[in-house]
Amino acid sequence: MGFVLDGLDKEDYDREYSDRELVRRIRVYFAPHLRTMALVAGMIVLAAVVDMGVPIIISRGIDALATNVGGPSHLPLLIGLGMLVLVLSCLSWAFNYVRQSYSAAAVGDVVLAIRKDAFAAVTDRDMSFYDQFSSGKIVARVTSDTQDFTNVVMLVMDLASQVLLVLIAVGVLLTINVQLTLLTLLIAPLVVLVALGFRRLARTTIRAAQRSRAAVNSSIQESVSGIAVAKAFRQESAIYTDFLPINKQAYRVNLLSGITFFSIFPMLDIVAGIGTAIVVYFGGLRVFDGSVSAGDWYLFVQGLAIFLFPLTSIASFWSQFQQGLSASERVFALIDAEPRVVQQSTEPVAEVKGVIEFRHVRFAYNPESVILPDFSLHIPAGQSLAVVGHTGAGKSSLARLIARFYEFQAGQILIDGRDIRCLDLAAYRCHLGLVPQVPFLFAGTVADNIRYGRPDATDDEVAQAARQIGGGEWVDLLEHGLQTNVGERGAQLSMGQRQLVALARVLLHDPSILILDEATASVDPLTETQIQDGLDRVMQQRTSIVIAHRLSTVMHADRIIVLKAGRIIEEGNHDVLMAQGGHYAELYNTYFRHQSLDYIEAVGQV
Repeated sequence: MGFVLDGLDKEDYDREYSDRELVRRIRVYFAPHLRTMALVAGMIVLAAVVDMGVPIIISRGIDALATNVGGPSHLPLLIGLGMLVLVLSCLSWAFNYVRQSYSAAAVGDVVLAIRKDAFAAVTDRDMSFYDQFSSGKIVARVTSDTQDFTNVVMLVMDLASQVLLVLIAVGVLLTINVQLTLLTLLIAPLVVLVALGFRRLARTTIRAAQRSRAAVNSSIQESVSGIAVAKAFRQESAIYTDFLPINKQAYRVNLLSGITFFSIFPMLDIVAGIGTAIVVYFGGLRVFDGSVSAGDWYLFVQGLAIFLFPLTSIASFWSQFQQGLSASERVFALIDAEPRVVQQSTEPVAEVKGVIEFRHVRFAYNPESVILPDFSLHIPAGQSLAVVGHTGAGKSSLARLIARFYEFQAGQILIDGRDIRCLDLAAYRCHLGLVPQVPFLFAGTVADNIRYGRPDATDDEVAQAARQIGGGEWVDLLEHGLQTNVGERGAQLSMGQRQLVALARVLLHDPSILILDEATASVDPLTETQIQDGLDRVMQQRTSIVIAHRLSTVMHADRIIVLKAGRIIEEGNHDVLMAQGGHYAELYNTYFRHQSLDYIEAVGQV
């Protein structure tokens, strides 16, 4: 079976839980629904009693008919029996309807609660979690696995009714014939042993099926997200070819899971069929010798069926139970994943002046690659700092550490003299504004996206923030102004327009610390001047860290630091660094110089 499961290894945060631990965790979600579950239990009892009552009435009718052969008309008796069976059947339907209705409500609430917890865990995970694990597989746990969790819930409820039916059936059978009942009970251990034999195999194959489904989701999500690039390079057939082996593996794994899952029922049916044949044979002999009446024999055969069906269901329950337990195991693993960013305390953050200090900070995304070996930097409040350097120098890492997206391994980062690890993160980030190089817009209007950081902002405040960027000319070019729909991920807007929206969003947020991660790197020179015009105003009297690949952004900064291999090798303003003729001058001559003419021309157009 190994070749079928190749490539479906567990995630690093996965863990194995015992069945007892999983059931205990599941029981916690049921705690608020004890009254509902009590009502469901009552309906189960009533339905089981009624279901067992039907064959009892029929058997008594058979005995009554047998004793009155040649006597008065049997029509009234038959009509009475028929009406009684009809009433009991209607009652059984009513009890089961109430049971299913309330069960569905309880199950829905439980699945809703665990999905909320799973999604809350997803939002709480730090950025390194998403660097390491596929978003498609994470989505599968929140959606598909929480839905599969329903299997455990429903099976537990069904198990209760099946156990009750078995107990009632055994009680009735004992009243008919003790010897035949004991013979019937000998079948039970064999049925249970066959079912439990599938337990480990079922858990392994079902877990693999869930992982393969997550792999398919991840592949589809990545392909759809990058479809524009695939079409641009005419690689539609390539991504389709890449998807085929993943899909085929999912087919093989699900086929193996299906064979494992459904093969238990034929095995149990064979065992039950053999047992039924033996009991029917010996029961028939008792009828011929007169020790058991025909009605009692019928009742025994029906009681045997009522006994064996729930017994096989209970046995197969363990195989099906593994699917729900495996799903809950994956969901709980996501919820229990250990965070890497750990706050030592949650001190309140009423205001932030914007003094930032790195003290001998060591940072690595993984142990093999150290980005900042021993980094120190002091940024006064209100200063605009430009960070330049080649790719991999550690520029973006500084922004991510200030935002507390990642955990550093040594040293200190101080905000207004307070250790960043001791601050209330939610309160601290209220004073932080971040504009990435590739802006992300949520589905909705331009105004909705600008208001995202401040949902209570008025329409006038939104419009004012938008007008601060480039004089607001870009707003007038939108089809419906601020009410223009941006589409999925902002697809209805150009890259420059998306960046302008993202800047307006952070301006409305009015942060004390502003981080611009190459915010003008993906726009044309004219749009760049519009952005820069707004930045010049908003960066006043607030601390600004600008990770820059554009000359305009660098030249407007109060201070420039040059990074190389995670160390500051030069610092000063543009003129001072150019006069030194060092690494910054080299960067300018090889990278920035060609931008100067474009920038000057763009300023002239404005």
